[in-house]
Amino acid sequence: MSGWPTVRLEDCAEIVSGATPSTSESAYWDGDVCWATPKDLSELEGAYISDTPRKITRSGLQSCAATVLPPDSVLFSSRAPIGHVAINTVPMATNQGFKSFVPNRERVHAKFLYHWLRRNRPYLESLGNGATFKEVSKAVVARIEIPLPPLPEQRRIAEILDKADALRAKRRAALAELDTLTQSMFLEMFGDPATNPMGWPTRKVEDVAEIVSGATPRTDNESYWDGDVNWVTPKELSGLESMYIGETERRITRQGLESCAASILPPGSVLFSSRAPIGHTAICAAPMATNQGFKSFVPRPGALEPHFLLFWLRLRRSFLEGLGTGATFKEVSKAVVARIELFVPPFDLQSQFAQRVVALERVRSVQREGRGQLDALFTSVQHRAFRGEL
Repeated sequence: MSGWPTVRLEDCAEIVSGATPSTSESAYWDGDVCWATPKDLSELEGAYISDTPRKITRSGLQSCAATVLPPDSVLFSSRAPIGHVAINTVPMATNQGFKSFVPNRERVHAKFLYHWLRRNRPYLESLGNGATFKEVSKAVVARIEIPLPPLPEQRRIAEILDKADALRAKRRAALAELDTLTQSMFLEMFGDPATNPMGWPTRKVEDVAEIVSGATPRTDNESYWDGDVNWVTPKELSGLESMYIGETERRITRQGLESCAASILPPGSVLFSSRAPIGHTAICAAPMATNQGFKSFVPRPGALEPHFLLFWLRLRRSFLEGLGTGATFKEVSKAVVARIELFVPPFDLQSQFAQRVVALERVRSVQREGRGQLDALFTSVQHRAFRGEL
């Protein structure tokens, strides 16, 4: 252990709650005072926030007793959700979803506090109370204790964690560039799928692929579950980083498969979530069935290459989402999917695209593995840093 003294947050920083001016009073909005929400922090790439989408006026500030935080304050979202953290580089107010900190510069370094809050997010989330949504109160925040080494040691720890975090950011950026490169490759080879500038012949989906709907066995029949048939839901595709899916969280039995008339899709089929939400896609790397949230495609050999179809779907996601209908939730019906028209370049050109995409996916796989190693290293460094072991 570090042997450092522990100090309550209220003893090393001023704790400032946020507030929101009346949204019905136009005189309070579109001013020159930056005004942050937890959502603004969720979209940050790094530690610092320098601007906000919405701004309030001086009269708006006074109307709700909000406070302008000086630069180098540490913003901490205390509800919806708990645990987003950032450091402001300009004067800034926040909404009521924050308990922010103005550090006593003789006691605590802002970046040290920032990293400690990030490291301890699960603990901070556990402090939330409330029936409608969890929130950490100002009184609870004030009593949180943190280890407090001397300021030079705080700065040293913050610099080490900054460098480790920067390596992770570079790996994330490299992965994002690879994603962009694949889409650019499609556009270069085939043109915009929305306008078909190269004049490729068009076909209805039903003419170049078999369309397969999914189904769900009864959940109260144990004999239908924990079998050997992969069974995928749209949720599993939402966090999928690879373009392929080979294993699923749940599996069904052959009996379960027959009970709901579900079909097993062969490898190379293209999954398309047709509701809740519309537009998640992946290529089956193994045989699998789906729930009813899918209209999947089994491309006809020699007509449609799976990787080409996958990226056509991804580039046309907004269009596909617009095809959804329904009051409770939007869904694209099988009949509508069947009539979707897409351009179909020569199959050998589609195959060339697929070869390049597969090569890039290997690079992405290596990058993802490296990112995973960096994430594990960063977690280890965080743990050691606040135990005084660096």
